[in-house]
Amino acid sequence: MSKTRLNQLSLMGIVALVTACVTINVYFPEAAAEKAADQFIDNVIGSTMVPDEQTSIQQPAIRFSLIDLIFPAAHAQSVNIDINTPEIVAIQNRMSQRFSSELAGFFDQGAIGYDEDAMIAIRDLSVVGLKDRNTLKAAVSADNADRKAVYREIAVANGHPEWEDQIRQIFAERWISRAKSGWYYQTSNGSWTEK
Repeated sequence: MSKTRLNQLSLMGIVALVTACVTINVYFPEAAAEKAADQFIDNVIGSTMVPDEQTSIQQPAIRFSLIDLIFPAAHAQSVNIDINTPEIVAIQNRMSQRFSSELAGFFDQGAIGYDEDAMIAIRDLSVVGLKDRNTLKAAVSADNADRKAVYREIAVANGHPEWEDQIRQIFAERWISRAKSGWYYQTSNGSWTEK
């Protein structure tokens, strides 16, 4: 085998090896998801944002290495956590209407609270009059159905259905974070705590 041919094969081998080592790691954009969750929640229960908080919900979605110097085409991409699709907006509108007409009062009474799975749960049915108990149960059931749907829809709308569990976890934290003082939430051991 000629020296030129050997050099060509060696060069092709090196290029193949370097190309095989190039990986683009798409990761879950946690900070962007938190901002999107805050925006969604504020639209449902009313704004609790501090005026100086940033409203951008973008975060780099790709990590880089020295390979970027060799392959400059692999540039940083920003991931928008899109919560403005027609499906998500429709769910948000239902939840907002239900919150203002039914759930807000039940939260204020301490009858319901947030559980650790980004859902709402009945905490104390005894604080609700008999005539309102069925309304409470129906509202909680409908809201939890919308919550399940919106976490799935956000993941799917953003091209990553595998993010559903992470979206749900972010929302679980953010619902509690955005809750009003006096509302209840459930801890990981199942006990209820007043915010």
